Amino acid sequence: MSTERTRVKRTAADFVSDALRRLVSLTPQEVDDELLEGAVLVDVREEDELQVGGWIRDSVWAPRGMIEFWADPSDRRHRIEFDPDRRLILYCSTGERSAIAAATLRSMGYRDVCLLDGGIEAWKREGRPVEIP
Repeated sequence: MSTERTRVKRTAADFVSDALRRLVSLTPQEVDDELLEGAVLVDVREEDELQVGGWIRDSVWAPRGMIEFWADPSDRRHRIEFDPDRRLILYCSTGERSAIAAATLRSMGYRDVCLLDGGIEAWKREGRPVEIP
């Protein structure tokens, strides 16, 4: 086995950058406005992150590792919160994982998917409330 490191063809940063170029990012105020209009807010962070940093009220928790299954209407694990005809706003800590998850949903046929720009960290910086366990 070679001790030389194998280079990957595409980095995680490449995936994030590509996703961000194709998606709409919303400010925390815009997200608040969208929620009043019926958009669904989806938190793609891991459970331990919710326990430590809290979550935005009324958001749907869908960890990044399960989102494709929960969003697939033909899968036995599908969750009704995921409707390809509804506006979905995804967030994570800072926006990277949610960008990749949103791009995945778009490739699955979800037409109206966007991001909370800067994730929950941007939400908190503006002094907006979070639910803490």
